[in-house]
Formats: sequence, structure tokens, C-alpha cells
Amino acid sequence: MIKITVDIEGMACGMCEAHVNDAIRKAFSVKKVTSSFHKKKTEILTESEIPEADLRGAIEATGYTVTGVRAEPYEKKGFSLFHRD
Repeated sequence: MIKITVDIEGMACGMCEAHVNDAIRKAFSVKKVTSSFHKKKTEILTESEIPEADLRGAIEATGYTVTGVRAEPYEKKGFSLFHRD
């Protein structure tokens, strides 16, 4: 899994978050996408990489400005009563 964090300028409300999320879901196969206009960012979980230029294009087509993109490996952090060493 890959976690992609996108910094976005221009989101001002919950509908803005929904527009960005919908644009990403329509353009790419993702497991999860969440946006926060307060934090000015969107987080995407996906199994395959998304080219940065394609991601920027999909978001900027909705009228918002992408100011940064970061990708990192993602491991689900589950709750466990037993700690592994």
C-alpha cells in the first residue's frame, strides 16, 4: 500500500473536500481518500503508484491548487494486546 499526501490550496468547506475526493475516485483506483480543508491536505491510500502529473491534473481540473505531493509506503496499524518485538 502507498500513502500519498497532497497539499491543496483553495478548499474552504466540506463540499470542497467532497469535490476533491470525487475527482480522485473518478480518475484513479484508490482504497481510501480523505480531505481536510482545515489542514489543506488530502490523503490517498492506494495499491499502485499514481503519477504526480496525473494527480495534479485531476485535482487542478476541479479548480484547486496542488502545492505539494508526497508518497510513502503505508502499513496498516492495527490494535494488538500483544506487542511484537
